[in-house]
Amino acid sequence: MQYRTLGRTGIKVTPYALGAMMLGSLGNPDRSEGIRIIHRALDAGINFVDTADRYGDSEEVVGEALKGRRDEVVLATKFWGPVDDDINHRGGSRRWIVQAVERSLRNLQTDHIDLYQLHRPDPDTDIDETLSALTDLVRQGKVRAIGSSSMRGSEIVEAQWMSERRGYERFRTEQPNYSIIDREIEREILPVTERYGMGTLVYSPLAGGTLTGRYRAGGENDVFRSTKTGMRHFRDERRLAAVEELIALSDEVGIPLTHLAMAFTIAHPGVTSAIAGARTMEQLDDTIAGMEVSLSDEVLDRIDAIVPPGESIGAMDMVYRGPEVATPALRRRPVGERSAA
Repeated sequence: MQYRTLGRTGIKVTPYALGAMMLGSLGNPDRSEGIRIIHRALDAGINFVDTADRYGDSEEVVGEALKGRRDEVVLATKFWGPVDDDINHRGGSRRWIVQAVERSLRNLQTDHIDLYQLHRPDPDTDIDETLSALTDLVRQGKVRAIGSSSMRGSEIVEAQWMSERRGYERFRTEQPNYSIIDREIEREILPVTERYGMGTLVYSPLAGGTLTGRYRAGGENDVFRSTKTGMRHFRDERRLAAVEELIALSDEVGIPLTHLAMAFTIAHPGVTSAIAGARTMEQLDDTIAGMEVSLSDEVLDRIDAIVPPGESIGAMDMVYRGPEVATPALRRRPVGERSAA
C-alpha cells in the first residue's frame, strides 16, 4: 500500500479514502453491514475515513466500527450543515463549532478528530471567527488538523492569509469535487492548494455514479438518483456523450470504467486522496480491486481529448456554487437600475 502525506501535517494517508456518507440512514440503513464495509476497507489497507455531522447517523456507524481500531485510522469529519431545525445548529460560528465538535466526538466515540473540516464556506460568518474557534480546538487537543471544503481559490488564499496575520491554525486540506468530467479545479483550486502545501481530498470521483456506466445515453430516466440528502443528478446529454466515449476507451484499454475514473483522480500531483463513497460491499470491493491501477500517459492523453483539462461537462446538483450564483437577487440589479439611460 502506498501512502501520501496529508498536506504538510506529516500524517500519512492512503490514496483512496473511504467516504461514509452512505453508511447509515442516508444510504444503507443496515448498520451491521456499514460496520462490515468499514472493516473491509481497513483490512484492505485503507487508513483514511471521511464523514460529516450532517450525514444522518453516519458518524455513529463509523464510531461503532472503529471500536478497538481507532489508532489505525486517520479520521475526518465535517461541520457546517444543519443537523436539526435549530437555526444556530449550523454554520461556521464559534457558538456552533464548540457544540458541533462535542457532538461529533460523542457520535464517533473518540477523544480527538484527526481532520476537522468546514464543509462549505459560510458567508454569514467572518473567517476570522471560524479559524479562531478551530485554533482553540487544536490547542485543546480535540482536533489534530483543520481543513476546508468547496472553497474557491480566493477564499482559500484569504483563509491562509488570515491564519498568518492572526497566528491561527491554518487549513491544511481542501475537499473539492473532482472527476474525469468535473475538472474545473485543475484551473485554480489545485494550483492554489499546491502552492500552500495543502492536501487535497477529492469527492465524487465517480461523478455521483455517472462514471460507473450505469447511466447511458438513450436511457429513459430523467433523474439518475434521488436520496434522502436531496441530491439529484438530472440527465445531461453532454455528460452522457462523454461517458460513452470513456466507456469505449475503457473497453479498448481493458480497464473497467470505475477503475479508470478513480485512477485518473489520484494521478494528478495535487490530489492526495480520492474519497470512494461506497454504499454496499460490492461497491467497496470494486474500488479495492482497482487500487493498483495506474494510468499511462497515453491513456491520460486520450482522456484529455474527451474532456479537456480544466473543463467540466455540465455539473451535479450537489456542487457548491456560492450564494452569489445561486441567489438571483445577488446577481441582478434592481429593475430600475438595469438600463444604461
